[in-house]
Amino acid sequence: MNIPELREQSAQKLLAAAEQSRQLTAFIGLDGFVDDIVHAVDKRENAESFERLPTIAAFAGRIAAAAGKSTNIEFVNQRTKLGGNGPILANALAQFGVQVTYLGALGFPNLHPVFSDFATRATVHSITEPGHTDAVEFEDGKVMLTKSAHLKEITWANVQARFGRAEFAAKFNSAQLVGFVNWTMIPYMTDLWAALQTELCPALSGARRTMFFDLADPEKRPHSDILRALELINGFEKYFFIIFGLNEKEAFEIGDVLGLNTTNRSADGLATLAQQIQQRLKIATLVVHPVSYALAVSNGAVVRVEGPRVAKPLITTGAGDHFNAGFCLGKLLGGDNAMSLLCGVTTSGFYVRTAQSPTLADLAGMLCKWPGASKAATANLKP
Repeated sequence: MNIPELREQSAQKLLAAAEQSRQLTAFIGLDGFVDDIVHAVDKRENAESFERLPTIAAFAGRIAAAAGKSTNIEFVNQRTKLGGNGPILANALAQFGVQVTYLGALGFPNLHPVFSDFATRATVHSITEPGHTDAVEFEDGKVMLTKSAHLKEITWANVQARFGRAEFAAKFNSAQLVGFVNWTMIPYMTDLWAALQTELCPALSGARRTMFFDLADPEKRPHSDILRALELINGFEKYFFIIFGLNEKEAFEIGDVLGLNTTNRSADGLATLAQQIQQRLKIATLVVHPVSYALAVSNGAVVRVEGPRVAKPLITTGAGDHFNAGFCLGKLLGGDNAMSLLCGVTTSGFYVRTAQSPTLADLAGMLCKWPGASKAATANLKP
């Protein structure tokens, strides 16, 4: 489902939502990274130019050939930017006009300079130093090489000591969107979630709001840890409408952990698996975003939306977080899953083409001039 009528309706709703988006509030956390986006050198021609290792397979082959010997692989920095699932998600939401409060690992006691621009468009609080990632990008994906020792300081005790229990509770109790991401890299996130369900959730009142989760590549964590995290995500559904986001790889990993059949790796197989995960977790919405499309499941019903294609993206690190920001925006604006998915794939598509987070006007403009659409299909669309 990605037809001109849906794009036109979504574009008009976004253009009309500028004031509404400025009234939206989000409380996001808890990670933070400094990202160096790098290319791996295949052949260096001279001091200024080189041929890049084009694929992950080529990179893996270079490493495998060094077994029992040694080798050197040169990385060339393309840009340094704020990183971490949380800051990228929060920064993208802030670019839409959402009033964002971010809590995480952005430098302590002083903010790291890479987050200074982010701090001008969101209210940011930090309780520890950021991690560091060398994001090695290839034509067919990326390999994230991370150093994350400081993230073990993200604990409920440190949140209360360095940010404040009352301050946390005020945001947790009022934000229209609460988001916790990068569970995999934060060793004590599970304990923090359990504390929130015991100490803060029982006192919640008023209408149920939206809570977003992204585990972020849980492959390295034991199945018992993942099952405990999923149990807690299910526990929050009593108090919030839960959106649980996965990429394609993560969806099959979660399926394996839950004991579901993951042998069918086709698009239809993924849709069936997503239905089963949503039903097993008993959450409001499950979202899965492969590279070329995305799907969402609510009440067992699957909606799928194709994304804008680009042969050679300018950047891929952060594309999934931008999808998540767009999807959450759509839901906060009252959109159904189709519109929210379209907002997600368009946000991601704009980002990978420009290395910039889009505004509402940017989203509407891309919807009205959809990449690859015929002139006839976009003739009546006006941003």
